[in-house]
Amino acid sequence: MRLSTGVAALAACCFFLCAGSLVMGEVAVTVYNENIALVKELRKMSFPRGESQVEFRDVAARIDPTSVHFVSKTNPKSVSILEQNYEYDLVSAAKILQKYVDNRITVFTKDEKVFEGTLLSFDAQNLVLGPEEKQGPVTVVSRENVRDVSFPALPGGLITKPTLVWKILSESAGANEVEVSYLTDGLNWHAEYVAVSDLKDENLGVAGWVSVENNSGATYENAKLKLVAGNIHRVVTQLPRTLYKTDELGSQMAAPVTERAFFEYHLYSVEKPTTVKDNEIKQISLFPETKTAVKKVFTYDGANYPDQVRITLEFVNSEAAGLGIPLPKGKVRVYKEDVDKALEFVGEDAIEHTPKGEKVRVYVGNAFDVVGERATESVRQITRTLREETTRIKLRNHKEEAVDIIVVEHIWGQWSMIANSLPFVKKDANTIEFTAKVLAGQEVVLTYTARIGY
Repeated sequence: MRLSTGVAALAACCFFLCAGSLVMGEVAVTVYNENIALVKELRKMSFPRGESQVEFRDVAARIDPTSVHFVSKTNPKSVSILEQNYEYDLVSAAKILQKYVDNRITVFTKDEKVFEGTLLSFDAQNLVLGPEEKQGPVTVVSRENVRDVSFPALPGGLITKPTLVWKILSESAGANEVEVSYLTDGLNWHAEYVAVSDLKDENLGVAGWVSVENNSGATYENAKLKLVAGNIHRVVTQLPRTLYKTDELGSQMAAPVTERAFFEYHLYSVEKPTTVKDNEIKQISLFPETKTAVKKVFTYDGANYPDQVRITLEFVNSEAAGLGIPLPKGKVRVYKEDVDKALEFVGEDAIEHTPKGEKVRVYVGNAFDVVGERATESVRQITRTLREETTRIKLRNHKEEAVDIIVVEHIWGQWSMIANSLPFVKKDANTIEFTAKVLAGQEVVLTYTARIGY
């Protein structure tokens, strides 16, 4: 069986992620936060000597059949797959009716009438029945009045579960322990964090959760569950898929999760087996609440956000600060302790994958009592390609305590600073930052003049 290069490479990488001794009947699932997972199972199967057809049932409905890896642990060199078919044409009322067009059926109505005949056609409103020889009276039965429809047998080509059908070649007859792994869409995970700021916004309690979403079309009982954080490369191809939606929320559970580096990613393993049901969102504790020092930062970027003084909570993801584990990307919801010790929601933000030792910035909202106002005060054209531009920024603080405001300015082109009322720090070729302390009830006016060439 030939695999595409991208899928094969990922399957090989995933195979070793899920590797680890499985016992008979056990399943291991490794989920990436890119709507893909590797499933690995160990089953007992019996093969006759020579060629035979074997069904491997209960696979994910959204399996990528080109990614299947098969090996007999009992006789690895004497059992092989010659051919594989993925059958996903599942039984439904519409498909049975479709298969029975031009065949005889029996219809029972709610008013106790019985109609027998050849199904000529059907739609959402009616069934059309006629005689076998297609000459004679035709009966149209309203589907609203239909109680039951009887079919002689289940038509061929329909199955009750997604199934891999293999043509197996075995050099000897007998039972085999078979290990099968495959990739499937429809499994995803993401992190959520709950952060609680204290009364003075000096300390932050942070707890982490992971949510595993299963829309793959299969349930994984007592699975060894692993989660991979990182951006893997995939070659995307379109394959037939059965689509599912989820509207169920799985119960929260506190299952210890261990973390370690793997390749250029980070791997989070749930220590105890857990069942991941189809159409379920399961929440698992990533780490319990831990305390870390936090800083509340006011930022005014008048060019991009003219009417907003943005509030950011910043902390360092380090052991010294109280954390120090790689944080997978996810949503951070921030609550604040009130004077009566009650918690109130103050905002949320999304963070990217954050390595140990890096700074985390959570934008929670805009200041109500701190106002910024930006205007270009004057422009003097010196030559066709050179001008001087003066910018004025007013910062007003209506709070009862002083605040430090970081003012972010963007200057494009070849520039030099001619005059500035406050010191600045050059962050990159086009970005500078001022820090202005604004006392309670006061206003600070910041001005600067830059000479800009093109």
